[in-house]
Amino acid sequence: MKKLILFIVFLIPILSFTYKPKTIRLFNGKDLIGWHEDIPDMDTDKSLKSPFIIRNGLLVSLGKPGGHLITDAVYKNYRLQVEYRFAGVPGNCGVLVHASTPRALYKMFPKAIESQMMTENAGDFWCIEEDISVTDMEKRRGPKAEWGVNGNKRRRILNLTDGSEKPVGQWNTMVIECVKRSIKVWVNGDLVNCGFNCTAEKGQVALQAEGSEVEFRKVELTPISKLTGTRCELVTDTRN
Repeated sequence: MKKLILFIVFLIPILSFTYKPKTIRLFNGKDLIGWHEDIPDMDTDKSLKSPFIIRNGLLVSLGKPGGHLITDAVYKNYRLQVEYRFAGVPGNCGVLVHASTPRALYKMFPKAIESQMMTENAGDFWCIEEDISVTDMEKRRGPKAEWGVNGNKRRRILNLTDGSEKPVGQWNTMVIECVKRSIKVWVNGDLVNCGFNCTAEKGQVALQAEGSEVEFRKVELTPISKLTGTRCELVTDTRN
């Protein structure tokens, strides 16, 4: 019995050292198991078809009618990796994290923080009934008196870089890390946004249909316990 206890005592540090969090494939390349859609216009127009389809092993957002593809599960403390490209004409789309109440804004958008994918704006934050802070806040969000999370308030927080996206038709990689109340975003390896004091720390993940056709070949989530690199409170915008 004593030998068994000693074996377990020595084994526990080894298991802790070798353990690697398991990556979850949110999109399996075959179907939309684990997701559900919310397309408001389909409530009243039964002739409309879902804008989210599987084509040649890719998850495709056709852009219209507008709406969201939302995970069934709720997640917290993770790294989300999304590989995407605009199929033809550049345009608008986004990844939502910490999504919760559906149709909370304009009877369309769920309560969430959006990481923007709109061409030439990838990595902007959009506050959708949730809020987040960044350094250089007034520089990137505008006058404080106009900040807000709904209506015509300043909900957009500009990203830290220009030119991180690849030409239309090429694949982009967006990585979003969410740990506690901080969110950090990279596009093709460039740090493009870093926020803290988020008003949410868990929720669903959602992909948008917002006017433009976008293809996704990877949507993967890995549990993490801390952000990569510098804390968001220390990240500043160095652009003029």
